[in-house]
Amino acid sequence: MSLIAGPFPHVAASHFAHRFAAGTHAQWLFAPSNALNFTLTWLVVRQAGGTLHLRIDDLDRARFRPAYLDNIFRTLAWLGLDYDQGPAGPDAFERYFSQRHFLPEYEAALQSAQAAHPGLFYACRCSRTELARLALPDGRYPGTCRTTHLALAGPDTAWRAHVPADATVSFPDLGSGAVHVSLAQELGDFVVRKKDGTAAYQVASVVDDVRLGVTLIVRGLDLLPSTAAQLWLAHYLPGASRFGATQFWHHRLLLDEVGQKLSKSTQASHQRGIMEAAGSPRVVYAAAARLLQLPAAAAESLEALRQYFNQCTTQ
Repeated sequence: MSLIAGPFPHVAASHFAHRFAAGTHAQWLFAPSNALNFTLTWLVVRQAGGTLHLRIDDLDRARFRPAYLDNIFRTLAWLGLDYDQGPAGPDAFERYFSQRHFLPEYEAALQSAQAAHPGLFYACRCSRTELARLALPDGRYPGTCRTTHLALAGPDTAWRAHVPADATVSFPDLGSGAVHVSLAQELGDFVVRKKDGTAAYQVASVVDDVRLGVTLIVRGLDLLPSTAAQLWLAHYLPGASRFGATQFWHHRLLLDEVGQKLSKSTQASHQRGIMEAAGSPRVVYAAAARLLQLPAAAAESLEALRQYFNQCTTQ
């Protein structure tokens, strides 16, 4: 199915939360893939008349830097992209929207899921060195601690989801149609609670989406395994069943001339942010136009991109 065809005009986008990670080097650079993805989500939600919520991941506080956070807001302003809910700037984010304010909620969800579904999670004490040594050729965890029956409350212990070998997650995608993901083969027994006692990304993502009433999520195809993990988790986390009704659009990735994802090639060669590397937001608009198969004239401005997108999705 074409990325600009299908049910986009009929999307029930009452809320849409776009997520950024403020604790990573890639986010400090604000890689092209991040700028492109927000531009795409902005187009979809504005066309559908939905509500766009800015949400920023900062669970990894050890790697968090104020400069990373500030760069997010500066880049969004540079792109000309607005949103309806969420922090107006770095200070408001730290005061009211940081994920550290919701840590008890994430923990309660994990504890409730474990109590209601014994064996859903298991304890893992593997160190980073052991993980690197034991990893399967595709990088998945081989389940080393699955049968050791370590105490979940033990020291220096992470929690992993016990993903059955035959676990397959199926859902309709607005861009690809019916999607079927073999979760055990794609992701394996993923971490749900880190050794420092805080929830991992997949758990926080589901809990946040449910709290905000998110109905539409736009991501790159490389995040299909994460979507599958979150849909699988939603069956077990308390109050998260409605996450299964969320609509998804996983768009194809833009690659450079050697086949690398655009963000990786740019980071490797320039180590600069998208504003410095691109010079003009029209570079991002052009990338969005190419991906959406819009005319080159759509890249002239954000308004032109929006108009061409709206015309194509309402025909």
